[in-house]
Amino acid sequence: MIEVLSVASEAYPLIKTGGLADVAGALPGALAGHGVTMRTLLPGYPAVMNEAGGARVVGEFSDLFDGRARLLAGRFAGLDLIVLDAPHLYDRQGGPYAGPDGMDWPDNWKRFAALSWVAGRLALGVVDGYQPQVVHAHDWQAGLVPAYVKYGPSDRVKTVLTVHNLVFQGHFGPDVFSRLDLPPHAFYEGIEYYGGVGYLKAGLASADALTTVSPTYAREIRTPAFGAGLDGLLNARANVLHGITNGIDTEAWNPATDPALVQTYGPSTVHKRAANKAAVRERFGIDQSAGPLFSVVSRLTSQKGIDLIASNVDWLVSLGASLVVLGSGDATLEATLEAATIRHPGRVGMVKGYDESLSHLIQGGADAILIPSRFEPCGLTQLYGLRYGCVPVVSRVGGLADTVIDANEAAVDAGVATGLQFSPVSSEVLGEAIHRTVSLYGREKVWRKLQRRGMKSEVSWDGSAKRYADLYRSLLGLERDEPAGD
Repeated sequence: MIEVLSVASEAYPLIKTGGLADVAGALPGALAGHGVTMRTLLPGYPAVMNEAGGARVVGEFSDLFDGRARLLAGRFAGLDLIVLDAPHLYDRQGGPYAGPDGMDWPDNWKRFAALSWVAGRLALGVVDGYQPQVVHAHDWQAGLVPAYVKYGPSDRVKTVLTVHNLVFQGHFGPDVFSRLDLPPHAFYEGIEYYGGVGYLKAGLASADALTTVSPTYAREIRTPAFGAGLDGLLNARANVLHGITNGIDTEAWNPATDPALVQTYGPSTVHKRAANKAAVRERFGIDQSAGPLFSVVSRLTSQKGIDLIASNVDWLVSLGASLVVLGSGDATLEATLEAATIRHPGRVGMVKGYDESLSHLIQGGADAILIPSRFEPCGLTQLYGLRYGCVPVVSRVGGLADTVIDANEAAVDAGVATGLQFSPVSSEVLGEAIHRTVSLYGREKVWRKLQRRGMKSEVSWDGSAKRYADLYRSLLGLERDEPAGD
């Protein structure tokens, strides 16, 4: 068995703000069948500490970035965890990265440097005798991990950094560097970024292997359009950059057993979705006689293309369709969509915020889900849509391009189409995609085949977990496909 330490700032079901948590929560279980044992190092936020009662103390630090801290080990919420219990850094109200006012914590540089520094100590095998062979860090919050390993007493442990979204980079002022316990030469060897300190850049420059969450995104971020200022470094390290598409938890997301649905169903009984559609319409105040039901389950931001949806609401309604929206985000976009609900009563409905059960019901009842992202490293919403027969209508970017097969006539005739893609990402082209979706919906046999094909798509973690396991083995010089338990 290969021992891997995963380092993440969030992990479902303990703490979640986005797809990173889903990946960090699902990957350990998926890897177990591929000869990999994974433990996860997680900050001791209040929500995490509430689950960590009775955990074993495996390490203590008298002064970890200006405060005392402990390491707690145990199995909580189905995960094998090491929790960094540092009240001065994590015991506060608000989210993992921002306070109740929505502003980033001013000491985020310290909070996530501490997490990375502790991971570096664990990599040395000096805490409770635990010795990982690979340390797998996620996003900028763990970006310093590969640097702490590289510039530590021993670099025998291999490091992997996964980029879930290159836009978020953890950029801080130059004064921070002197507090990081790294050698002076490390600053100009990879940590310096536009005169300051770049946590994500540090990881990109120091890790033995880099991964992103889809093959297309791995190619996109090597271009100026998607590289967020780091495309030069990523091109220089292209030989260690891999695109591995995310999967989803197919037990938690299973329309045949999902308790959030009014009516469960499978590919052969997809017609039973009608009961869920009626429930979604009732929840959002949509007329039961309205035509195809489009949906949005998303953060309401420009990156997600929500402004493009807002500009197409009148067009969508004119085609005889209706729309439900679950999400929150940019205040202007929220207001624009709320205005659409007033303009089109009974045809457009909105629930602000996020509701996990309602998101499942929407996937189980809506006919299509709109995902017109301007960029999308992987995306999970379209995978849930495929799994539930909620046909994804997606922009041809990142993981959306990798996971949805466009319903052009050739693909429809061949029986391989699973959704609709459009490009370029513009309001006009999205409008054309909506019209094409309504037309396909009117061809009942074609639509049912589209739903069934999507529901049979491979969206689990099995294939992706194998690719991660093979990557770990290649770094360690081991043969691939080692049977579980060896």
